[in-house]
Parts: sequence; C-alpha cells; structure tokens
Amino acid sequence: MPKLCDDTRLQGLIDAHTKGDSERVAKTQALAAEFPDDARLQFMLGSALIGEGRLIEGHVNLSRAVELAPDFAIARFQLGLFQLTSGEADNALETWARLDRLPDGHYLRHFVDGLRSLIRDEFRACTTHLEAGIRANTENAPLNSDMQLVIARCREAEAQSAQSSEEPTTETSMLLQRFRPDERPN
Repeated sequence: MPKLCDDTRLQGLIDAHTKGDSERVAKTQALAAEFPDDARLQFMLGSALIGEGRLIEGHVNLSRAVELAPDFAIARFQLGLFQLTSGEADNALETWARLDRLPDGHYLRHFVDGLRSLIRDEFRACTTHLEAGIRANTENAPLNSDMQLVIARCREAEAQSAQSSEEPTTETSMLLQRFRPDERPN
C-alpha cells in the first residue's frame, strides 16, 4: 500500500496553489519526493510544471499520476488534454477512453465528447458538449476557464470556415496551436 500525504499537508499545498504562492512548485516537489506514490501530488506537480511552461517535466508527472491511479479522472482528463494540445490526438483518445466509464452527464464526459468532436473538426458539436460540461462542472472552475478558451477558438474557426472556401482539415491543428498549455489560467 503506497504511503500517502496526510490531509492537513495536502490541504496546505492546495491552498498554496489556489493563492498562486510563488513557492508552490518547490513545495509540491518536496512533498512529491517524500510521497512518490501519491497520485494527487504527482497530478498537482504536473499541472504546476505545465503552468510554468515546463512541459516535458509536467507530462512525466501527469503520466505518473495516471499510472499510480488509473481511475483518477481529473488527472486522466488533464493528461489527455495535454496530449491533445501537444499534437498527440491518438494518445489523448486512448487516455480518455477510460473516462467513458463515468456516469452520463458527468462534466468530464461532456468535455471529452467535446474534444473528440474537435478532433473531427465538428466545431458546433464541440461547443455544445463543452458548454454542457461547463454547466455540469461545479467543482473545478479553472477547468471551465480552459474549456471557455476552446469554445472561443471553435467559434473563431467556425467563422473562418464560413468565410473561406478551403477544406477545414487544418483548422483543428490551427486551433490547437493557439490553445497551448501555457495559455491555461492557473
């Protein structure tokens, strides 16, 4: 059985992240070193590193979180989102497959369905699913902000598509290039 960080210390770390503490990465690294098999710490560290633009390190930690806790839904979703924005759509789809086990109506199911639609250049369907996910998500406001960014880019892509006679096959890649992990709010 892996040794997990106690709730008091974990809450202190969550508070540091929420307040934007400049030492949050160092604090998370220290706890993750002390509790290397705690998926929650790996997830928090990965997210913080990606937020600082340290993408390769962040990817390692998100992957480790999912490896440690395969049903840790938010970690699995974020890993897939990172993969998608890194141009690894097939890996994202594979990572998200396990989220299909979540109940119908769960916000992460809506978000995954929206991003799957995005991959297929189905911008209206993407927007519809993401908006449903935002309405259902009452526990993770920063994620709603990320999805709002995707919705805005989808609307831009739809407008460009309507003005252009070109095939929209490259619009998703253009959209994803503009929605990089470093654009996400912390």
